[in-house]
Amino acid sequence: MDSDLNSDNAPLSGVTVVDQTQALAGPYTTMILGDLGAEVIKIEKPGVGDNSRQWAPPFIGDQSCYYLAVNRNKRGIALDIRADGGREFMRRLVKNADVFLTNLRTTEATQRYGIDYDSLRAINPRLIYASISGYGRRGPRAGQPGYDLVSQAESGTVALTGEVDGAPMRFPTPMADMTCGLFTVIGILAALRSRDRSGVGQFIDMSLQEGQMTWLANLAAEYFAEGVDPPRRGNRHPQVVPYEAVQAKDGDWFMLGVASDNVWRAFCRQVGREDLAEDPRFRSNAKRIANYEALLPIVRAIIRGKSCAEWLTQLRAAGVPCGRINTLAEALADPHVLERGFIVELEHPALGLIKSLATPIHMDDTPLVYRRHPPRLGEHSDEVAAELGYSPAEIAGLRGDGVLD
Repeated sequence: MDSDLNSDNAPLSGVTVVDQTQALAGPYTTMILGDLGAEVIKIEKPGVGDNSRQWAPPFIGDQSCYYLAVNRNKRGIALDIRADGGREFMRRLVKNADVFLTNLRTTEATQRYGIDYDSLRAINPRLIYASISGYGRRGPRAGQPGYDLVSQAESGTVALTGEVDGAPMRFPTPMADMTCGLFTVIGILAALRSRDRSGVGQFIDMSLQEGQMTWLANLAAEYFAEGVDPPRRGNRHPQVVPYEAVQAKDGDWFMLGVASDNVWRAFCRQVGREDLAEDPRFRSNAKRIANYEALLPIVRAIIRGKSCAEWLTQLRAAGVPCGRINTLAEALADPHVLERGFIVELEHPALGLIKSLATPIHMDDTPLVYRRHPPRLGEHSDEVAAELGYSPAEIAGLRGDGVLD
């Protein structure tokens, strides 16, 4: 496939990815692969497209912001894989591809359209096939529909999130989708490395539920050791004190991270309360945890003595980790974030300049590339068809039959 637009030196230059996914987990996966230099072909249903095209407002022009957020660095085709001609087109596309992704949730659905692993492996034994679904392809719940919100709930993370006496709280962004996408990228990269040795591809089975449950990490370890369900703690950390949100004199909040006894002593020196470092109730982290209710009112009273900006300057100078609790607008305008190039700007033929967040990987010798705007529905259908060997007359025929749009 085409390797233009300054991507020749990118890490995955020369890798072709066929993306038959929609919504977020799959498109997020393939956007990262595209940022790494892979040639990504996004397949959508004619006339409808990716579900996320309808997840709006807000729009930019006639394009959903949700769709624009996770679909750069791809070429887009609108293909009806229910039709014989569409399945043949798919076979041609997959024949020389390196990676194929689908989020059809059952093997039966992929078999119906001729895009199951066994069928595609017969065409291309080197193909790496990644399946993304709510619960994976094996297990009692395999094949059930899965969504980010449900995965967050079932993983145990929603029960642990929120104020101590408040309602359970989901994470405000599609955390389960994005986590599954990240692990799918890792799986694909590992499978590409494995193929370098074996010469053959393999099947990758990903689930939203398992991806979300990885966030339990240390909490799961504690449960395995003690058999006790942890309570909701709000901003309080169960093993480190003081390590939470505090409010300054001007009403602004910031996070204070006193993660070791050395940092605790530095904090006490900086705030002029070295007596607290020697107080037997607070001398070690274990003692500070045991005496949390006595310590936190003292710390909060100290912090209320100065403005947020004053504390951030002074505490950082003393080596005490801390950070302002930014709004989204403040986070996106952070000079440090901007200096590191974390805001990607791409020119869109219909929308003008559009912005999105970069993939946070900085590689000196083989940098990531941001070269393609999120495709309009069917924007590259004719281009990709011609590369697959279809003549102009055949392309016109596919369009006339509604197979290609």
